[in-house]
Amino acid sequence: MRALLVVNPAATTTSARTRDVLMHALASEMKLEAVTTEYRGHARDLARRAADSGEIDLVVALGGDGTVNEVVNGLLHNGPDPDRLPGLAVVPGGSTNVFARALGLPNDPVEATGAILDALSTRSERTVGLGLAAGTPGTEDESVPARWFTFCAGYGFDAGVIGRVEQQRERGKRSTHALYVRQVVRQFLAEPHRRHGVITLERPGQDPIKDLALSIVCNTAPWTYLGNRPMYASPAASFDTALDVLGLTKMSTPAVARYATQLLTSTPERGPHGKHAVTLHDLTDFTLHSKAPLPFQMDGDHLGLRTSVTFTGVRRALRVIV
Repeated sequence: MRALLVVNPAATTTSARTRDVLMHALASEMKLEAVTTEYRGHARDLARRAADSGEIDLVVALGGDGTVNEVVNGLLHNGPDPDRLPGLAVVPGGSTNVFARALGLPNDPVEATGAILDALSTRSERTVGLGLAAGTPGTEDESVPARWFTFCAGYGFDAGVIGRVEQQRERGKRSTHALYVRQVVRQFLAEPHRRHGVITLERPGQDPIKDLALSIVCNTAPWTYLGNRPMYASPAASFDTALDVLGLTKMSTPAVARYATQLLTSTPERGPHGKHAVTLHDLTDFTLHSKAPLPFQMDGDHLGLRTSVTFTGVRRALRVIV
């Protein structure tokens, strides 16, 4: 097997020595080329070249969810074709590793490498669905290029939190769960649209859902992790279906306290619920519009402000070794 290993040297939970051990373990079982990323978007460029070459059977991403997202977008730059394109394997090296953990891989990179090698030896793989987000035709964001996401996207509040976290990390702060919690509080206190939502969800053949103050789009469950605790925004979301949405029409202090508690105690059977919660399952095509520019994120990567985003849920988009 010919494989490309894409290594993020800034991965927060792996040392240089650990990465060397993992490389040698993988190289013992396949013809491996290892490349260390040098700039933002480098992982995408490497995966794109691997997909175009026709000579690579497998791309292994060693890093966090951001690295995985770049690799996926590189592999699928001409669209999904699971039978032709290289497969993907993920060695978790970030602080949260939602995609890898949602696939059932261990969160420890050494254990995950062992699991991947076992899967390769038994030819164990699955084809997963992904989400695609793009600028909406006829809006000021129509020129925004389409981009794939593996586990979630957020429009509004949660994207604002991620933007704040990224600002803190640029100032030298470590990516910890405590950092995220602090930024959630700060975003809530500064949120201008928490009482009167400005987001409208539109889907073909259905009445629009208006005045959403928060919108989270899930491609799988759990939505994220707080330490080792999984949090289920949309428990029914799955790699085998299209996209799920959780929306909140009110974010007053009592409402946020209630829904935050529900998230912290959520299970695979029950997520946030109540009169201000909107839950939608298995959506293939829909658009989120806003009356004001709002922050947007995909797979934990803040992508700036948008007034409209069009989503597509694509089943059977990518072959994953697991």
